[in-house]
Amino acid sequence: MHMSGESLLIILVVGLIAGWLAGQIVRGTGFGIVGDLIIGIAGAFVGSWLLPQLGIRLGAGLVMAIINATIGAVILLLIIRLVRGGGGWRSGWGWRRRW
Repeated sequence: MHMSGESLLIILVVGLIAGWLAGQIVRGTGFGIVGDLIIGIAGAFVGSWLLPQLGIRLGAGLVMAIINATIGAVILLLIIRLVRGGGGWRSGWGWRRRW
């Protein structure tokens, strides 16, 4: 399978934006630029698999790809939080940090 430079650039930009957005939604999970990029790209795979399994179809296009990847990245970050023992909910928003 051959991937053009433009396709790779689009994947990286979508992953970076989705990872950053997911980090903003799930507060306290900043992983830096490289970490956000990896979370965003992995989230794109999670979102592209999970949403059709649930019968959710967002459509096509760059904005929908970012939304799909962000949803997947948020789910991935929540799973990472649960595995790492990130605590519980505090006043409905955000996670309580254990020190």
